Amino acid sequence: MNNFVIVNIEHGLTGDVNGTRFSGALRVRDGLIVEIGSLSPQENEHVVDARGTVVTPGLVNTHHHLFQSVLKAVPDGMNQALDIWLQKCPYAYWPFIDADILAVSARIGLAELVLSGATTVCDHHYLYTAQYDYDPTEVLFNEAARFGVRFLLARGGNTKGREYFDDPSLPPAFKEPATEFLEQVRVAAARWHDPNPLAMTRLALAPTTPLFNLEPEELPLFAEAARDLGIRRHSHLSENMTYVDFAERTFGKRPVHWLAEQDWIGPDVWFAHLVELDQSEIRELVDAGTAMAHCTQANARLGSGIAPADAFHHRGGIVSIGVDGAGANEAADMGAAMYAAFTTHRASKGVGASRAETILHWATEGGARALGFDSIGRIAPGMAADIVLFDLTHPRNLGLHDPALAPVITGSAVAQQSFVQGRPIVQDGRVSWLDLDYLCCEAKRITATLKEKRQASLN
Repeated sequence: MNNFVIVNIEHGLTGDVNGTRFSGALRVRDGLIVEIGSLSPQENEHVVDARGTVVTPGLVNTHHHLFQSVLKAVPDGMNQALDIWLQKCPYAYWPFIDADILAVSARIGLAELVLSGATTVCDHHYLYTAQYDYDPTEVLFNEAARFGVRFLLARGGNTKGREYFDDPSLPPAFKEPATEFLEQVRVAAARWHDPNPLAMTRLALAPTTPLFNLEPEELPLFAEAARDLGIRRHSHLSENMTYVDFAERTFGKRPVHWLAEQDWIGPDVWFAHLVELDQSEIRELVDAGTAMAHCTQANARLGSGIAPADAFHHRGGIVSIGVDGAGANEAADMGAAMYAAFTTHRASKGVGASRAETILHWATEGGARALGFDSIGRIAPGMAADIVLFDLTHPRNLGLHDPALAPVITGSAVAQQSFVQGRPIVQDGRVSWLDLDYLCCEAKRITATLKEKRQASLN
């Protein structure tokens, strides 16, 4: 079903930086948008009725950790800031993430995402170790294929652990030698990375952090390897002041300025978080074409602060929306993420700090640009038909004078229908093949298993 026409569009947003709107109808042929405007269905043409919906580009999530979908509200980390939370949540539970747990966790996260309008997902998976008897990369790509989303795996990992993670109850740090890390990235890229404009699968090279988890001399080698493979680079950066203090103490410079000297900024790089940037770092990143994955909710939940995404945007930088891992953001869906970005900037800086149309742009075209997808993120002829019809019939959306803004401003973006290159992935508010009752049972089983295994490791 990649040839159809969407009719009765009353509320449409193209996703561009100007917040351009459209109405009428939209025609799709061979998975591409070919016409927009006053159109009539052609003979035998499949018709999608947009009444009661908002039509936007499919949303693009540029930073996630799908393995954390079964690590929500871990009590030991629930009221801790980032550095302790990392030790009490992902770094405490990583040895227990087997293939079954990872698959179910990914399924939970992808269900949350697609039902809230995501059609493209970047997952930053950094749990790689010879201790596992399975390949996390294969598990994640296979789960994404079941949902039909565009999927970019930011293949993470460490060559060393964080030196100050010295809690004796923690398992040893997961890590790989640099040569093994890069070899596995090459193997994964050969199998999964598709450079074509309409690619469904891609790969990026993504150490957990460039400051704490690689040796300084490894950074230029990793940059060169990524360029040789034709893939982008991603990582966490400046999520809190620990990054800044470490860089200034160790290298005598702030993180961005030091990384620039290591060949770790540029148009093929995007960073998650970037909460602690000064004006000179914003300028250097924007001028280099490096993009931001703005993870507002997780940064707020952990008390890390609010990234200067508004200043980054106004300087001409590429800003995108990252949901981030559910272990630090229990509402791991795109609607909640957009609402958080919309409201937190206003709360701290005033109502002029954000516009709903700008947030949607970050979640669509901004995300596509950050990930290097030139054919998605905007409603326009010639673009891929990655499209979402958001439901307006929920009581939360009733009474809106401007219903087009509902996906951003109500905190609840519910996909009624969505398409990836014209192929339906959500229909009538459901993923047709997904048994949510069974998934609920699986989630309870796995959560109980993880709690038992963690407790046993402490005895």
